[in-house]
Amino acid sequence: MERTAPPHETAAPTPTGAPVSEVSGLLDGVPRQRGPHGTAGAGMRAPVPAAAPRSRTLRPWRLLPTPTGTPFTFGYAIVLCLTSLISAYADPALVHALLQASSTDVTHLVRTPELVLIGSALWVAGGVNSPFAIAFVLVLTALERRIGGLRTAAVFLLGHVLATLATEVPVGLAVLAGHLPGSSLHRLDYGVSFGVAAGIGALAGLLPLWLRLPLLAGFGWMLLQDLLAFADPMTNWGHLIALGIGIATWPVARRWGARRLGPAGG
Repeated sequence: MERTAPPHETAAPTPTGAPVSEVSGLLDGVPRQRGPHGTAGAGMRAPVPAAAPRSRTLRPWRLLPTPTGTPFTFGYAIVLCLTSLISAYADPALVHALLQASSTDVTHLVRTPELVLIGSALWVAGGVNSPFAIAFVLVLTALERRIGGLRTAAVFLLGHVLATLATEVPVGLAVLAGHLPGSSLHRLDYGVSFGVAAGIGALAGLLPLWLRLPLLAGFGWMLLQDLLAFADPMTNWGHLIALGIGIATWPVARRWGARRLGPAGG
């Protein structure tokens, strides 16, 4: 006996002249199919929207330290403001005693090196209106935003400590050799300028070339002028040494900066 196919097994023919968009991709007998005007079908992902371009709007307030954005620079700046107020308004005899106790001269470096290396960095020579005080705020803020607080502190301390030793150790050797008087062992030496100079050197390596060259040329020229004036040659040599120390950190600082920004540069 001949068996005929049930009606539901027979595929409905495509109407002649029907638009392709109305029948393409639809299966007969499959429920919950979505038409051409619905959303994407099963297994299909919606296109990912393109990332919005990063804003290039100038934000001048980012030049200044903040408690959350640059905690190291912000906290350090507050300490320097307090010590500058003490230096300006306290009894001169007390101020001299504090500065002498914080001085990184040869005598103090031999007796209490850790104490004076930290203590000398708590003062600003010339007060908060000095060029190095202004450079401290701007340079360390910019550096900390790029490599982080702990790494900025490491660069600062590296320049402060190594430049101090590079200038004071020769003084001690010269006194032992008889080329300098014994009073040179008690030379008053304090301030943040060595650490700031190292920060400028490190920051220059993270800037584009059109900013890097003017920064290094301008700061280097200022240091050379101070050295030629011969008013304080040991300190002036220390500034140049600290700048060189900061420049020597470029490979590490650039890796730190790239790691902090991430692959997307954000």
